[in-house]
Amino acid sequence: MILTDREIQIALQRNQIIIDPLPQVDTAYSSTSVDLTLDPLLTLFEVGNTFVKKVIDPTHKDYDIDHALKELTKEVPIDVAKGYDIPPKELVLGWTAEYVKLPYDSRLAARVEGKSSLARLGLGVHVTAPTIHAGFDGQIRLEIVNHGPLPITVKPGMRICQLIFEATLGTPQRGYQGQFSGQGSK
Repeated sequence: MILTDREIQIALQRNQIIIDPLPQVDTAYSSTSVDLTLDPLLTLFEVGNTFVKKVIDPTHKDYDIDHALKELTKEVPIDVAKGYDIPPKELVLGWTAEYVKLPYDSRLAARVEGKSSLARLGLGVHVTAPTIHAGFDGQIRLEIVNHGPLPITVKPGMRICQLIFEATLGTPQRGYQGQFSGQGSK
């Protein structure tokens, strides 16, 4: 069952959902979601020269996503006035500016989804990872891709995605303990 805007606000008041800073009531809510904004830090991939090829093997026995990202990316702040232009067909990683916590006993999970106004330009905010598990605690990592024909400018604080909250059928035996538990750039 998907929570409505009213139920999301009640869950925030009861600390069944924690979002810090709190979304603005007059602009962040739609009937069944709440908008989150973009953090001022992006992670850009550095693929190097066109004659140098790198290959990632996630099945390798020593594979570690954090190590791979450290080797392949650099973090850059977004210029507040100019923003950052995401070229067509490029993937950048970002964060929500908001810290989100879904206490595992709140019987809630969420999905992060794009904003239709940005999607119509070609901007996606996740590749195939929309699930925010019960017990999640941290900022939400965004896989931002420009599928459109023109560069798209993103700026810190812009509404970049929305969370859709779903009631779970029961309480999990344990909260989310995956490799991205407690993730965040803050």
